Amino acid sequence: MRFDILSLFPEIFDAFLKSSMPGIALEKGLVRYCLHDIRDYSEDKHKKVDDRPYGGGPGMVLRCEPVVRAFEAAAAMDKRPARAIMLTPQGKTFRQDMAADLAREERLLLLCGHYEGFDERIKEMLPIEEISVGDYVLSGGESAAMVVVDAVVRLIPGVLGHKDSAGNDSFSDGMLEYPQYTRPAVYRGSGVPEVLLSGNHKEINYWRRKEAEKRTCARRPDLLDSGNTQDSE
Repeated sequence: MRFDILSLFPEIFDAFLKSSMPGIALEKGLVRYCLHDIRDYSEDKHKKVDDRPYGGGPGMVLRCEPVVRAFEAAAAMDKRPARAIMLTPQGKTFRQDMAADLAREERLLLLCGHYEGFDERIKEMLPIEEISVGDYVLSGGESAAMVVVDAVVRLIPGVLGHKDSAGNDSFSDGMLEYPQYTRPAVYRGSGVPEVLLSGNHKEINYWRRKEAEKRTCARRPDLLDSGNTQDSE
């Protein structure tokens, strides 16, 4: 998969894309990351890309010209069409099922905003989806893009060490993940649940399912209300 990331601060991504799962995917040749500096597409002699909002108000707004030029240039760099995503608080909330859908694409183009956001005409002119990583405001779309990259990359076949790893994650089946334990079996008087030491995989799976339901009910009951859970029997 090819990722094209458009940003005013592409250097932010350098260490992230070489680390953990994004880095493993890169080493295995399963992904390619292409960073694009939106300022390179500004025709202003000072490489300015923003301006005051019409109608007044605080902050600055990203201008159409450099963003559209950067998008079109990046999109043309590979013959495969890119599924384009704008990281913005106004977008659809990013979810695990959305990450799984994006992981099936051959190419993603991520557009990172900054300042007070984008000139609305950018959204109207470009074939782009709007995605939000949560109900809060960030300084820019770079950290949101990292969330999307990380969530998507780990779902690409061959990236994780075990083929079932992603399927056991929180939200993969509509619930939070069950509690996990490892050695030692007893630490400071706190022991591992006996069922996990039994070797009875049917009982272990049943316990994990019930614990996942219990945790989801306590912490995220909205997930249960959405009807995403499966029969535990």
